[in-house]
Amino acid sequence: MTNVLGALLDFAHSEAVAYMGMVLILSAFFMETRDILHSKAAPYLGLMALGSGLLAIRAYLIDEWAFFILEVAWFAAAALGMWSLWSSLGE
Repeated sequence: MTNVLGALLDFAHSEAVAYMGMVLILSAFFMETRDILHSKAAPYLGLMALGSGLLAIRAYLIDEWAFFILEVAWFAAAALGMWSLWSSLGE
């Protein structure tokens, strides 16, 4: 179990996580600007939440506090948007 946790932490420190987060966010933005996705649609919000969540974790691990706060704010906005979508489906 310790080896698995160590491997996960090593991976989270890697630039691969940063690039994955960046690709997810830029993909969502590109598709939104091309009218493929809407900024309040679940796929867009999911890409933004996942991408910003990955970048927030990476920023935290490398002590980039301004970037961490920015990514947490983006994650929270996307997550709240998704929560609003899900709660409106239940009405």
